[in-house]
Amino acid sequence: MLDTNVLMHDPTSLFRFEEHDLFVPIMTLEELDNNKKGTTEIARNTRQASRLLDEIVSGALEGIDEGIGLEEPSRGLATGRLFLQTEAINVTLPAALPTARGDNQILAVVMHLAERHPDRDVILVSKDINMRIKARALGLAAQDYFNDKVLEDSDLLYTGTRELPSDFWDTHGKGMQSWKEEGHTYYRLSGPLAPEMLVNEFVYEGSGDNPLQAWVKEREGRNVVLETLVDYAHQKNNVWGITARNREQNFALNLLMNPEIDFVTLLGQAGTGKTLLTLAAGLTQVLETKRYSEIIMTRVTVPVGEDIGFLPGTEEEKMAPWMGALEDNLDVLNGTAGEGGDWGRAATRDLIRSRIKIKSLNFMRGRTFLNKFLIIDEAQNLTPKQMKTLITRAGPGTKVICMGNIAQIDTPYLTEGSSGLTFVVDRFKGWAHSGHITLQRGERSRLADYAADIL
Repeated sequence: MLDTNVLMHDPTSLFRFEEHDLFVPIMTLEELDNNKKGTTEIARNTRQASRLLDEIVSGALEGIDEGIGLEEPSRGLATGRLFLQTEAINVTLPAALPTARGDNQILAVVMHLAERHPDRDVILVSKDINMRIKARALGLAAQDYFNDKVLEDSDLLYTGTRELPSDFWDTHGKGMQSWKEEGHTYYRLSGPLAPEMLVNEFVYEGSGDNPLQAWVKEREGRNVVLETLVDYAHQKNNVWGITARNREQNFALNLLMNPEIDFVTLLGQAGTGKTLLTLAAGLTQVLETKRYSEIIMTRVTVPVGEDIGFLPGTEEEKMAPWMGALEDNLDVLNGTAGEGGDWGRAATRDLIRSRIKIKSLNFMRGRTFLNKFLIIDEAQNLTPKQMKTLITRAGPGTKVICMGNIAQIDTPYLTEGSSGLTFVVDRFKGWAHSGHITLQRGERSRLADYAADIL
């Protein structure tokens, strides 16, 4: 039995229950009808769900009473049948539950079905926690809709790094080939860990005098090719005056500065340096090496507290309050620009600002970005569908960077498991032109680190 919010959340949920039969009560259709107007994501999903239901029902050969087979409309994804409520149902609910509420009418239908089919499991599927609690209080089975979750637990999310065991060279060194090319050392290895490694995964040794830091460049069966990294912790390799302060930041800069990597995801808690590293890499490649024509920065405008209402001005000016993070980081980067005094710094700041465009997500459909360095900030607040819309904007020569912290989701109904950021990290792992890194250590200040730990 489907609650309305499941269809609003994922219109294709009708095809996600495999061999089970589905029941859609009249109240669900009423609520879909009430929510179909508008341009929000929910209204779009509602219209999509209504269209899907229309296709299924109008294409049905048999009567709705016997259920409509889902195998054909779902192209073999689901083999159950879809039932719509075709009769008025009178069930006496407990006196405390007002029957005027849609939720309670749906619960009444669940009770009716459970009485009518005592031999079958009748389960209410809802994204509404209170609805599930009410159902269980009435002795009915209720479950959350899990199909949109990429992962059950965010601890299982791919981190992009792998610590090599202390006996790694003993078990993998047999028949090893090693060569140098353009300042990098390459190792071709085979062994028990090789099939588990993913392309562009970073591997490191935890101890030793000169510990190895490398990444996987190729993988064929039981063979992998490792390439040593550029050491961005050294001042001679600084990026716009910034050097890596820890191992993960070094890994991140290797991804951000490599022209072969088109898509980078950076995860990490507050103060790990996601925005600073990305902007430093962007400015270097836009202003110094001229690899990209400009930086485009966008983010989801979900406020943490109350909204501040309409803002005057152009698109850039409207986005300015959301871009405090950008301004803070530019102050840091501009401070490293060197001599030239206040005049020099002001000129540099104007030059930098002219190369950074701030765009709102609302106007992204249909755009194509050529040779741009596209930064999507606070990406944990995006749904997988919005994420797809954004990443498919990338034209030739564009690099896309998604940053976020999945512990700070402000969008209602999104969880760590179903966030668009989790979704892309999981789907893109192992692709030759994408890389992911989870930044572990905060480098903002001792106060911020301590607060992140204890609060």
